[in-house]
Amino acid sequence: MFNLYFQGARQACRYYNYHVKMQGYYIARISSGQRILTAADDPAGLAISEKMRAQIRGLNMAARNAQDAISLVQTAEGALNETHDMLQRIRELTVQAGNGTLTSLERQAITDEVDQLLKGINDIANQTEFNTIKLLDGSFQNKHFQIGANTGQSMDLSIGSNDKSTLGLDSLLAKLQTPEGASDALDIVDGAIGKVSSRRGLLGAVQNRLEYTIDNLTTSAENLTAAESRIRDADIAQMMLEYTRHSILAQVAQAMMAQMNIQAKRALDLLLDSLGYERKS
Repeated sequence: MFNLYFQGARQACRYYNYHVKMQGYYIARISSGQRILTAADDPAGLAISEKMRAQIRGLNMAARNAQDAISLVQTAEGALNETHDMLQRIRELTVQAGNGTLTSLERQAITDEVDQLLKGINDIANQTEFNTIKLLDGSFQNKHFQIGANTGQSMDLSIGSNDKSTLGLDSLLAKLQTPEGASDALDIVDGAIGKVSSRRGLLGAVQNRLEYTIDNLTTSAENLTAAESRIRDADIAQMMLEYTRHSILAQVAQAMMAQMNIQAKRALDLLLDSLGYERKS
């Protein structure tokens, strides 16, 4: 009889320990919000989840790279916009210099202003920088931007020199000395304006491409994050249900152990009584 009690008590104890252990298992996942805490929980799921996490982080960093590239392009385009304004003023002065009624002093004043504007164009070309990197002096060539999470998802960008020599304006001042030369100089100025317009158009197209890229990267990262969450995150409602179930079963096992102890004590008392042993009160 005592063996039966002892076996029942041991079994109840095993049940109790198991359900207490499972309570700890589920409370850890409820508190962390994750279904997979260790590789043992779901080896295949963990491998897939970690691969997705690497991809998500790569997508987010690529989006940051693309945003930095946009900031760089905007810096260059803003400087070219200033150059455009200067060229428009130079063209206006060139048209004015084609007027045969100008005095020599008036013509010199026009030439002096154009000279300062040309120096300003050179200043912009030599001083425009992004993160200490010069953009418009001709040195920004084949710069690499990683705009995707994987190999090969990149772009290269080059920005040509934007100084007065590259724009073909070296002979402009000499031509402004006569009305005839000023008329010929209009083609030179128009050519420079066209070059700057072309470069601004290219930078605008690059910016649009990068903005579309960021939108795509952000959408991909959001979708992948949702997919990874379904693999790794805990179903809190289900976890609470399991935790409650094991809590109840642990209480049942504990009650069984208490009942076994009572039954064993009663059996022992009966045995002692039958043998004539006096029990201590």
